[in-house]
Amino acid sequence: MAEVVTAPSTIEVNDAVFCSTHIKEVCTDCNFDGREENDSFFGFDSIDREPIVAPVVTQNKDGVYQCKKHGSQGCTQCFGWKKQIGRSLTAAKKAGKK
Repeated sequence: MAEVVTAPSTIEVNDAVFCSTHIKEVCTDCNFDGREENDSFFGFDSIDREPIVAPVVTQNKDGVYQCKKHGSQGCTQCFGWKKQIGRSLTAAKKAGKK
């Protein structure tokens, strides 16, 4: 009988996708890589880059993830994904990754 492989469960934190267990964009434990999906959502061409890192998050009473530091689900200081991805892509291009 063939082994059934299930897709890892994911969460969305202010429009970016992470593994739900470890809240990582790239998680080897869950066999999950959300970089291509996040790059596409934020308008970037996907290349091999370092993953973005989520700050410590909590869920509010509605189940929406928010930054723990400011208690905001749309916190631009903690959830500046587009800026983080842009910096990571720039660093990857300088390093010669494709």
